[in-house]
Amino acid sequence: MNKRPFSTPPETVILAELSAAEPDFVSGTALARKLGISRVAVWQYMEKLREQGFTFEAVRARGYRVLTRPEGLSATLIQSYRRDRAAGFPLQLMTEVDSTNDEAARQLAAGQEAPFAIIAQRQTKGRGRFGRPWHSESNGNLYASFAFRPRLEPARMQMFTLWMGASICDLIASFCRTTPGLKWPNDLLFDGRKAGGMLTEARMDADQIRDLVFGLGLNVSLPPGGWPADLAERAVSLEEHTRQPIDLNKLTAALIGRVRQSYERFVDGSYKETFADLWNCYDVLRNRPVAVLTHTQRVAGIAMGIDDEGSFLVRTEAGRTERFRAGEVTLEKPPR
Repeated sequence: MNKRPFSTPPETVILAELSAAEPDFVSGTALARKLGISRVAVWQYMEKLREQGFTFEAVRARGYRVLTRPEGLSATLIQSYRRDRAAGFPLQLMTEVDSTNDEAARQLAAGQEAPFAIIAQRQTKGRGRFGRPWHSESNGNLYASFAFRPRLEPARMQMFTLWMGASICDLIASFCRTTPGLKWPNDLLFDGRKAGGMLTEARMDADQIRDLVFGLGLNVSLPPGGWPADLAERAVSLEEHTRQPIDLNKLTAALIGRVRQSYERFVDGSYKETFADLWNCYDVLRNRPVAVLTHTQRVAGIAMGIDDEGSFLVRTEAGRTERFRAGEVTLEKPPR
């Protein structure tokens, strides 16, 4: 039998075929033909899947179907759900790490081929903007970093996190059938409570960005026992908001595909065709009273969206429009 070359591991292909056919069976012959291997080899790969926590029902003359899947994140299951798995984008799933962004940066510095994704079940030093700690226990949430070598001029990066945030909001809206909000520059909200945050970090040469790491922390499930006291009024999960269970592996697969696609659109510039509409669709600050705190000043006024360079616009009481490329934004109570 001639073996066909596959860049995707056979276990992933087998899972993808079984998942696509559910609740029907898939014959061992069909799986062998799909992979270009023998029936015995198919059985051997399914044994590897059993070792990962999968169980299967096997019926003579009908084939196989999945009975149970392992709890929590599974790299094989995530890859099997990816519609774009032929495009590559390797995934590393780690039980624990200090920070997925730091691990991605270390691997880039060591020469790891990009792009790739790192996902952790737990972070010991997860962080957001300004080095603030990000609650990262092993509780069914998503802690992910995506590593690239873009070779783009540094000036372009002001828009990167904004574009990725708008695109991810669009995916979550479709996947969860709800509408998240974006708080400039990097927070995902539901009803004013934080569901996720993004952190972009880069190593730059004089004229180009050499290494780029895009990190995403997303609250998917309510932690056992609830949120810590200091987060209870400020944090929310997708499952809390939607009141529906979320398949973390399917969501992760969809996010990897969306991040890959959005990065490619950013590099080739085609993101500009839809960015403004997407941002305006999810922007929760526009036309609301806000205050912006920078290292040197506090400016209050009405949020007016962002400009073509991604700067945050605020119209002050004096009628001036102030532009901010960085800062901490808070919502203010409207005047009575």
